[in-house]
Amino acid sequence: MSFVLVIKKPIGFSNAKPTMASSCVSLVLLLFTLLLGHGLFQLEASKNACRNTHTAQPYRTSYHFQPAMNWMNDPNAPMIYKGIYHLFYQYNPQAAVWNASIVWAHSTSTDLINWTPHDPAMYPSQPSDINGCWSGSATVLPGGEPAILYTGISSNNKQVQNLAVPKNSSDPYLTEWVKSAENPLMEPPENIDPNSFRDPATAWLGPDGTWRVVIGSEFQDKGLVFLYRSKDFVHWSKAEQPLHSVEGTGMWECVDFFPVSTDSLTGLDTSKVGPNIKHVIKASLFDTKFDCYIIGTYDVDTDKFIPEEGSIDKVAGLRYDYGKFYASKTFFDSANNRRILWAWVNESSSEADDIKKGWSGLQAIPRSLWLDKSGKQLTQWPIVEVERLRGHQVELPSKLLEEGSLLEVTGITAAQADVEISFAVTGFEKAEVLDSSLTNPQLLCSQLGSSVKGALGPFGLLVLASNDLKEYTAVFFIIFKDQDKYAVLMCSDQSRSSLDTANDKTTFGAFVEVDPVHENLSLRSLIDHSIVESFGAGGKACITARVYPALAIDEEAHLYAFNYGTEKVKITSLSAWSMKEARINKIIQQEDHITLMNS
Repeated sequence: MSFVLVIKKPIGFSNAKPTMASSCVSLVLLLFTLLLGHGLFQLEASKNACRNTHTAQPYRTSYHFQPAMNWMNDPNAPMIYKGIYHLFYQYNPQAAVWNASIVWAHSTSTDLINWTPHDPAMYPSQPSDINGCWSGSATVLPGGEPAILYTGISSNNKQVQNLAVPKNSSDPYLTEWVKSAENPLMEPPENIDPNSFRDPATAWLGPDGTWRVVIGSEFQDKGLVFLYRSKDFVHWSKAEQPLHSVEGTGMWECVDFFPVSTDSLTGLDTSKVGPNIKHVIKASLFDTKFDCYIIGTYDVDTDKFIPEEGSIDKVAGLRYDYGKFYASKTFFDSANNRRILWAWVNESSSEADDIKKGWSGLQAIPRSLWLDKSGKQLTQWPIVEVERLRGHQVELPSKLLEEGSLLEVTGITAAQADVEISFAVTGFEKAEVLDSSLTNPQLLCSQLGSSVKGALGPFGLLVLASNDLKEYTAVFFIIFKDQDKYAVLMCSDQSRSSLDTANDKTTFGAFVEVDPVHENLSLRSLIDHSIVESFGAGGKACITARVYPALAIDEEAHLYAFNYGTEKVKITSLSAWSMKEARINKIIQQEDHITLMNS
C-alpha cells in the first residue's frame, strides 16, 4: 500500500463582511492555527476584548457543536481512537454558504460535549478529489488503526471513492492524514450518473475475511445502496446486486448500515453478526431531506438483506427525526458499548441572514441509539454526558392542568435549558376520531397547530416564548381515537416562533407508538437559543426545529407548560435545568485574558 501526504493549508476566512465579534474570533483563530497543539494556550488581550455575547449573536448556540464561523454540513467519520472522540465534518472555510470544494474540518473531545478544533484533516489535493472532499466514514481495522473511505469530486467532476489513513497512528489526535496513491478505489458503475455515487458507510469485516461497504446511489429514480467487497481494503469489486433498493425514492446519500441487538440496549460493533441481531439500513433522501431507515435481517453468507420493519419512503416510513435532521452518521463507541448517532441540523433562516451572522449549520446533540423492545423501531436519547451541563434545577409538584391552562416554569434560563415533563391523561371516551384519510402527521400538525382546541390536547410545552406570547414554539401531544386503540400525535409547531417572516417556520409532526391508557406521555426538550430538540415517549419519536425569535431572546425567553384541550390533563412530573455553556471550537473568554482550551 503506498500513500501520498495530504497537502495542508491554513484555515480560511469568510469573504462576507464580518461582524465585530466574528472579526475578533477570526484573528484569534489565526493565531491559534499558528500555535495549535494539544495543551493550553493563553493569548494575552486587553480587558473585555473580543467579548462575544448572545446579544451580538442571539442565535448562536451554547452547547451544540458548531465551528467558530462559516458553513458546516454533514458529520463525517465519527469515531473513538485511543480514548479520544473524533468528529470530522463538511466545512467551507471561506464563507457561511455551501461550496462544492468542501474540506474535512476536524475536532476532538474526551466527553462528546466539549470540543477542541484542529486544522482541517483533508483538503482537495489529488485528481480524485481536486474538486471537493465530500462525505465518508471511518472503519477501525483489525490492528486497531482507523481508515477513512470518502467521496472525492474528481478532476472530471465524477464522484469517486477514496482512502486516507493517519500519517502517525500513535497520535491519539490524528491531526495528519495521508491519501492513498491508489485513489480512486471505486468509480461510478456503468449506467449510473457520475453525480449519483457517494458517501461510503463504515465497512464491516465478514466471517470470510472479506471487507464489505455500501455506497449510496440511484438509477432512474430508484434509490439504492451498492455493495462492494475487498480483501485488502484497497482493491474493491462491486457485488452483482445492490444490498437494497426502493423504487421512486430518488438519490440515497449518507447511507449507513449497522447491527442492533434484539435483547439488549448495548451497541454492537459494525462487523458483529450472529443470533439476536437485526440490521438497519439508513438512507438520507436527497429529494425530501429525510433520514429514513428500515430494520431487517442480514444474511452474511449470501449478502442479502431481508426487510422486516418500516420502509424507506419519501412520505411514510420510519425516520430518525421528523424535523430538521439530515446526513446522519452512527459509530460504535467501544469504550461505552453504545451506538451513537450524529446529524447535521441546517438553518431555517435565509442565506442572507446566514452570511450576516457569519455561520451556518449545527450538529444535533449526539444520541444513543438502540432497537426498541417492540423490535419495530429504533429509540434515541441524548447521550448521558449532556446532563453534566445541567445547572440550577427547578422541580414542580404534580399539577392538574384545566382547560386552557398555561403554567410558567420560572427560575431557569429558558433560552438555554433541558426540560423533562410527563403527563397522565384520562377522559379517553371524549377523544376525537382520527380521520382515516389523514395519514401524514406533518400535514395534520400543520392543520391543527397548538391553538386549535380538541378534547385530549393539544398539551405540552411552549418554549422560547415571549412574555406577551406573540412568539413561541409549541411542542405538544394530541390524542385521537383510532379504531380499537388511541393514536398519539406529537407536533412541533414553529408557525409563531418568530415575528421575522423571512424564516422557514414549517411545522413538523409524528405519530408516537405508545399506549396513553396505560402509560404516561413523556416529553423532553433541549433548548439552545435557536434549536429545540424534542424527544417523545422516551425517544420513540424525535423532532428537531430551528427557530429565530425576535423577542424571546436570552433573558426575555420564557417557558410554559400548557393544556389547550377541553379535558383535564395531569402533570405527573416536571424537571427543568439551566444548561451551562460547553467549550466548543471557540475562545473561552476570561476577565483579563483569552484562553484557548482543549477539552
